[in-house]
Amino acid sequence: DIGDIIRGKDPYYGNKQEKEKREQLDDKLKKIYTQIYNDVTKGGKNGQTLKDRYQKDGGDFFQLREDWWYANRETVWKAMTCEAPESASYLTKNMLWWRKSNCDSRLLQMHLWRCPHILDYVPQYLR
Repeated sequence: DIGDIIRGKDPYYGNKQEKEKREQLDDKLKKIYTQIYNDVTKGGKNGQTLKDRYQKDGGDFFQLREDWWYANRETVWKAMTCEAPESASYLTKNMLWWRKSNCDSRLLQMHLWRCPHILDYVPQYLR
């Protein structure tokens, strides 16, 4: 899904053409995150701290990707849904069954319904 792609953790091992497209996308994302890294670490109070935090991953910037996704996933979700009405449904029948059987808390059910990205850290094969 989009969160896994942005965070560089998409385990899709499809056909050769898809793999090549995925690699091209990942190369473009690396360029984008390099620009973000350069902007964020340019100086200021936290420049060196952020440099230390994000240099560990080399040119892949996994930690920066993770931080960016954490800060922006709600905005990305709103952009993807284009202000869909509240009555619009994102969840599939299987996800509805999962919600019903595993989410006793009404608060958690409502949170899952409104923000499916809460499942970001559930491995893809379990979603």
